[in-house]
Amino acid sequence: MGDYRSSGVSGRRSPEGAFWREPLASYAHPRVGRSVLDLATSIVPYLALSVLMYLALDVSYLLTLAIAVPAAGFLLRTYVVFHDCTHGSFLPSRRANEWLGVVLGLVVYSPFVSWRHNHAVHHATAGDLDRRGVGDVVTLTVAEYRARSWRGRLGYRLFRNPVVMFGLGPLYAMVFQPRLVSRSDRPHIRRSVIGTDVAVVGLVGALCWLIGWRAYLLIEVPTALLAGSAGVWLFYVQHQFEHTYWQSADGWSYADAALRGSSYLKLTPVLQFFTGNIGLHHVHHLNARIPNYNLQRAHDENRFFHDVPPLSLWDGLRTVRLKLWDEERGRLVTFAQARAGVAEEAGVTPGVAPSAPSAM
Repeated sequence: MGDYRSSGVSGRRSPEGAFWREPLASYAHPRVGRSVLDLATSIVPYLALSVLMYLALDVSYLLTLAIAVPAAGFLLRTYVVFHDCTHGSFLPSRRANEWLGVVLGLVVYSPFVSWRHNHAVHHATAGDLDRRGVGDVVTLTVAEYRARSWRGRLGYRLFRNPVVMFGLGPLYAMVFQPRLVSRSDRPHIRRSVIGTDVAVVGLVGALCWLIGWRAYLLIEVPTALLAGSAGVWLFYVQHQFEHTYWQSADGWSYADAALRGSSYLKLTPVLQFFTGNIGLHHVHHLNARIPNYNLQRAHDENRFFHDVPPLSLWDGLRTVRLKLWDEERGRLVTFAQARAGVAEEAGVTPGVAPSAPSAM
């Protein structure tokens, strides 16, 4: 990683004028034709397959569920287009990005302005131990976990359980959390949430009136859960891998957070298509104005990306074992590894019962 470590990017220094800015500038220009193609190969097939699922209800629900798999893939791809709109990177016009983002937000049940704000905070604070909590996966250090009461540790264990995170998590992330509005939010963010809530209720109500609530649920629930589970896992693995990057505020670096703390998930061409190239997350975090269809080219043509170690699909699946940030070892660890580390500090041989109850 010597290419970027010698760049002078450190601490909270603004990324403006950084070493990567000029080389990546040419990729941060969306092309209308290419963006329209992206849109046509995401929401259009999703809507078409949703209609096909409805027609298949009269044939077999197993057939409907089978169609839900590719439908979920196209819904996930639609979410990536929505995500690009929040960065203003999908279309050349800011207003066009906003209008398209608001419309797609209804499809993915997300308020555009609120999501854009929270995601911008995420990009500005990813990997900063002192600014956790907005737009990221809740991650405790080993010391913070040990300092919690048994109820607090149990709650964290439940939250980080794969069944909860990838089973119930999508339900919360897509259906409930986006509906919530806080009094502390700025007025335009509150209006975005409330307006989207009203529009979503109206849209769902109209569809239930048109095809019946039972048919709507039979079609929408499996598709949304599949897409949501894949989306939550993608968001998880983007920053939750063993040698990721977490640093206290005084040592935090924008470039390090992007190149060391954002994963390069190397997927097959088919999976890369359905995920809208978002696996190239290290490129995206270094310059969020690059549209998804330019991420691969930006990676291939810039040498400072080539030292970022890739994660395979299997590597990404195995990251769900990792639960805590070990500040001493500088990596994410499992609960068992954290216990072993504590035992070593206490002079207890792993596997041999300690003389006093373990803090873990």
